[in-house]
Amino acid sequence: MATGEPGRAHPAAPTITRALTVLLAVACGAIAANLYYAQPLIALIAPSVGLGTVAASLVVTLTQIGYGVGLILLVPLADMIENRRLVIVTLSGTVVALAIAAVAPGAGLFLFAALLIGISSVAAQILIPMAAHMSPDAIRGRVVGNVMSGLLIGILLARPIAGVVADVAGWRAIFFLSALMMVGLLLVLAWRLPKWQPAPGPRYGQVLRSLGTLFRRNPLLRRRSAYQAAMFAAFSLFWTAVPLELAGPRFGYSQSGIALFALVGAAGALAAPLAGRVADRGWTRPATGGALASVALAFAMAWAGGAAGSVVVLAAAGILLDFGVQANMVLGQRTIYALAPEARGRLNGIYVASAFAGGAVGSAIASGTFGQGGWSLVTLVGLVFPVAALLFYSTELLRRRAAPRCA
Repeated sequence: MATGEPGRAHPAAPTITRALTVLLAVACGAIAANLYYAQPLIALIAPSVGLGTVAASLVVTLTQIGYGVGLILLVPLADMIENRRLVIVTLSGTVVALAIAAVAPGAGLFLFAALLIGISSVAAQILIPMAAHMSPDAIRGRVVGNVMSGLLIGILLARPIAGVVADVAGWRAIFFLSALMMVGLLLVLAWRLPKWQPAPGPRYGQVLRSLGTLFRRNPLLRRRSAYQAAMFAAFSLFWTAVPLELAGPRFGYSQSGIALFALVGAAGALAAPLAGRVADRGWTRPATGGALASVALAFAMAWAGGAAGSVVVLAAAGILLDFGVQANMVLGQRTIYALAPEARGRLNGIYVASAFAGGAVGSAIASGTFGQGGWSLVTLVGLVFPVAALLFYSTELLRRRAAPRCA
């Protein structure tokens, strides 16, 4: 087996229902949104808790670091212990972290809360493989796509919602309200989420060591991780830099206007269920090429929209970008979940961590790139990521006779 765990039986899982799919989609969206509430509020949070201008970026950076830590250290536990209990415990940590953030009087406590929010928000990445376990193979892509659409909508709506709530009730209100929401979600999941007990397998230390083995032994995992790292780099670069362009002299948007613009990205979440259906039909390879090409086209459109001063073209570029990124995400998940069912938690952790690393690169270079060359340079640099992915994808086509059908 690909995991190096021969003879490990894969237990029967409860069959997923439409209602449970909806619950998982809503849960993933609500949990993932916690990662992004602080991003548009840094200018409000930093002076309130005593952070200087330079240190203000730690609000976002520590959340990202925490999420990466959770993907590597917590998500693999889904291959070892009962998943419902793991979700409940992890989500309880989210409640505590949000409550601390809502009342933190100083920088130290707030930054600790930001780190804990990132670590505990990986509960969503435990629920997604769980949905895959409960889905028959013929509709697994569709189910994963539907659940992912909820997660993506949560990510895309988090920033504008945080801005609106902060305008009305202050920045602490969004953390307080989300903590209450997580309590309600925790109770619903404890009531409605079925138990999923993995088969007996390796101990925790062995599980962590197996992450490297999984990555080395599965070329499909490496390939899909590379594709999605490039896609998330492009995604983060665009959505970090476009507010700077919209607030500039060419467009002159207010914060409220920028928040409304961000809503257009939610349309890209429609790609997730569509991509899942395409993958179920065995069309992963051509769909991957289409997804990568659409992101490249989106950056060409983004350049044209900036040059023409057209917010309509910029919005269309944002929708196409999100559509391609989210479609490729689901296509990759459908592929890697078939590699080793007993290791789906670890596979998902590696895959999402790779994508998240790419996203961190995109967001890290966004402001500097914009400062050096404006929106034109941003779109040029952004184009590099999907083009690089397409070049790598071309090697897959050259070897298509030897590659698995759903590569």
